[in-house]
Amino acid sequence: MWTLVLIGLLGGLITGVSPCILPVLPVVFFAGSSKNTDPAEPDRPQPPEGEGSGGGGGAVAVAEKKQQRARNRRPYAVISGLVLSFTIFTLVGSLLIKALNLPDDILRTVGLVVLTVVGLSLLIPALERLLEKPFAKLPQRQVNPNRGGFGLGLGLGLLYVPCAGPVLTAITIAAANGKIGVETVALTISFAIGATAPLLVFALAGAKLSERVKFFRKNNRKVRAIGGVVMLLLAVALYFDLPSLLQRSLPNYTDALQSKVENSDAISQLRLSSLGNSGNQALDHCADNTKGELRDCGPTPDFKNITAWLNTPGGRAETMAGLRGHVVLVDFWTYSCINCQRSLPHIKDLYARYHAAGLDVVGVHTPEFAFEHDQANVEAATRKLGITYPVAIDNETSTFNNFRNQYWPARYLIDASGQVRYLKLGEGAYDQTENLVRTLLQQSNPGATLPAPGELPDTTPTDQRTTRETYLNFGELPKTYAGTSPLELEKPTAYTAPTTIPAGKVAYSGNWTIDYQKSTAGAGAQIRLGYAAKSTNLVLAGQGTVTVTTSDGQPPRTFTVSGTPNLYRLTQTPELHSGELSLTLSPGLEAYSFTFD
Repeated sequence: MWTLVLIGLLGGLITGVSPCILPVLPVVFFAGSSKNTDPAEPDRPQPPEGEGSGGGGGAVAVAEKKQQRARNRRPYAVISGLVLSFTIFTLVGSLLIKALNLPDDILRTVGLVVLTVVGLSLLIPALERLLEKPFAKLPQRQVNPNRGGFGLGLGLGLLYVPCAGPVLTAITIAAANGKIGVETVALTISFAIGATAPLLVFALAGAKLSERVKFFRKNNRKVRAIGGVVMLLLAVALYFDLPSLLQRSLPNYTDALQSKVENSDAISQLRLSSLGNSGNQALDHCADNTKGELRDCGPTPDFKNITAWLNTPGGRAETMAGLRGHVVLVDFWTYSCINCQRSLPHIKDLYARYHAAGLDVVGVHTPEFAFEHDQANVEAATRKLGITYPVAIDNETSTFNNFRNQYWPARYLIDASGQVRYLKLGEGAYDQTENLVRTLLQQSNPGATLPAPGELPDTTPTDQRTTRETYLNFGELPKTYAGTSPLELEKPTAYTAPTTIPAGKVAYSGNWTIDYQKSTAGAGAQIRLGYAAKSTNLVLAGQGTVTVTTSDGQPPRTFTVSGTPNLYRLTQTPELHSGELSLTLSPGLEAYSFTFD
C-alpha cells in the first residue's frame, strides 16, 4: 500500500511540473491572491498602523486576524477541491457517463461551465451573492472565505483530468472494470496530491503576494476582477483548445524522467498488479524476473468471460484444468499492435517446434481499439497472421485482469502442474523463453527428445530514439498534434499544417473527421509525420489508396487499402532513419495509429 502511495506521489509530481499544468497556473495564482470577503459588505479598510491595541480597536484587530487566517486557507481550499474532483471523476467518471448515457466530453463541459460561472461571479458581485444564497442559511460564526475557492477547485479538477500521465493507466483500467478498491483509491489520491502540489505552491505564492504587496491589499476588488477576467479567458481558450498550441511549442521536458520512472520494472509490476484479482497476487513475484529464472508464481488463473474461442474443435472452450499435464504458454496480444506482431513469429515457432513434445499455446486477444472487439476482424487477422493455436477473445478484459496483466504483448509460462513459473512483459527475451520451455518440458517428461532450438532473430527495437506509437484519435491525438488548426470532435473540419513537423509529431491538412477511435479522411486529406525509426506503419481501414511521400527525395509510392482495419507498412530502412512523411489518403479511409520499429 505505502509503495503504491509513494509511486502515485512521484508520478503525480512529474505530471505536476510538466507542460500540461500551464493552462491552470494563472487561475490558481489569482485564486490564491484574491481575498474573498463578505459579498453583502464592502471591502473593509484596514485600521491605521499602531491602532487597535485596546478597547474596541483590539476587538477589531482580533477579528481582522481571524479573517486573515481564514483567507490564508483559501489556497488549500482551491487545491482540496481540485484533488477531490480529480479523484472522484478519475475513478468513477467513466462509469457514470456510461450508466447515464452521457456524452464522453461531459466532464470537461461541466468544468468549463464552473470556471465561467466563478469568473463571472468575481466580476459581478450580485451574481456572487446569488450563488452564495444557498449557503447563507447554514449556521456560521463568520463568513467563510473559502467557499468560492473550494468550488473553483472542483471545476479545475474536471479540466485537469486530461493532463494525467501514464501512471493513471492502472487506475483507468481498474475503474473501467469496476475494480475500485482501497489500493486503487490510495493510488489515485496520492497521484492527485502529487500532481497538485506544485499548484499549491503557486497558489500560496499568490496569497503571500496579496499580503505583502500594497496594491493587492488596497485594491482587493480590482484584483478579484482581474482574476475573474483571467478565468473567463481561460475558459474561452480551453473551449477552442488554444492552450495546446503553447504546450506543443514547448519541449516535453519531463518525458525522459516520466519514462524512466513509470516504465521501470518496479512501476510496471505495481501499475496494474495491485489492481487485479487479489487471489492472484503471487503473480507479482515474477513481474521483475529479468534474469529469466523459473519461479513459483502461484496457480494459474483461469480464462474468464471469454466471448469466443478460435482454432478449437467446434469453438470448444479451453480451461486450465483441461490443459493440466501440459506445459502451457499464454500469450496476451491484440492484432493491430506492432509489438505483438513482432513477437508472434517467435510464439508460432515455439508452438510448431514443441507442440508434439507437450507444449500448448493459448493466445488471449484483449482489444485495445473498438474495432478489435469485432470477432470477424480477429478471425481475419488470425488467419492472415498464420496463427493455428487456440485464441481466446477477451473482449471484456476479464482474463487480462485475472492474470493481473498490463501489457501487449505479455507471455505467461505454466508448468505441467498448473503453476505459473515465468512471465515476460513486452517484447524480447525469446531465447530466454525458449530455454525455459525446454526445461519445463524435460521436467514433465524426462525421457522426451526435444528438437533443436529455434534460430529466429530477435528484432526487438532497442534504440531509444525510435518514435513511440502515435494514436490518431481525439483522446490521444492532442499529445502529438503539431497542426495550426484546433482539433474538432466528430465534426468535418478543414485543417492546415505548419511548414515543418518535429519528430514524433503529426499534423493534418485538408478535411478530416476525428472521433475517439480514429481519424476519417475527407476531401484533400493529408497527414504529415515527423519520425525516427527503421520502419513506419499505419493501421488503416476502408477502401481507397494512400500515397506516401518521403523527405529524402524518393519517388512517391501509392498502395491500396481494402477492408477491415489492418497494419500497412509505409517505410523500411536498414538502420534508424529520421525524416518526415506526407500521406495523401482517399476520402473515407480511416486512420487509427502509427507504429514504429
